[in-house]
Amino acid sequence: MQGRRTAITANALAENLGVAVRTVYRDVQALILSGVPIDGEAGVGYRLRAGFELPPLMFQQEELTALLVGSRMVRAWTDPGLAQAAKVAESKILAVLTPAMLNAVSRLPYRIPAYERPESGIHGLLRKTCEEKRKIAIRYLDMSGEASFRTLWPLGMVGWGDHWTLLAWCELRNAYRNFRFDRIKSIEVLSERYPEHPERNLEHYLNEEIGIGDEQKPS
Repeated sequence: MQGRRTAITANALAENLGVAVRTVYRDVQALILSGVPIDGEAGVGYRLRAGFELPPLMFQQEELTALLVGSRMVRAWTDPGLAQAAKVAESKILAVLTPAMLNAVSRLPYRIPAYERPESGIHGLLRKTCEEKRKIAIRYLDMSGEASFRTLWPLGMVGWGDHWTLLAWCELRNAYRNFRFDRIKSIEVLSERYPEHPERNLEHYLNEEIGIGDEQKPS
């Protein structure tokens, strides 16, 4: 609303933000009760009264650049669900920037083309199995083209720039194994969930198996 001169409908807000219309109604009402001067009219939409500005997020320019580049990498290199979430998050950031910061954003030198990757179709599925701790059965081709069938505990996903791999506990080998997304030829999501295990998880693998630590773990 801050970036518009005309009213915007609840339906348009809901579509842009990826939420339900009733969520827009609820959030606008909460903003009004907190003192934000929003005018609304049935069939016309909402708009901020002239002269009101939300305070900008306190980002340094390089911090903002890092966030936007990261968002666009997610949109280009992951699955459609996560890409849409990144797009919505980026729109929320841009909506509260000052004109000077928006001008700087328009001149960012980074361009990250989004193109179809062989593994894009399974990226979201594997992400969900990691999040839900659900076992999967896969048919996998190794470097020589030989196929094997594995039951895995999906533990994490590692991006290498030109490809992604799934880190998993392999029941066949009874050990950690990495599987390139583009060599996974079929996936069956099993009903069984794997248990929490102190020596079968992403943090243990990074710390104990390869000794690099999990630098992206929240402090």
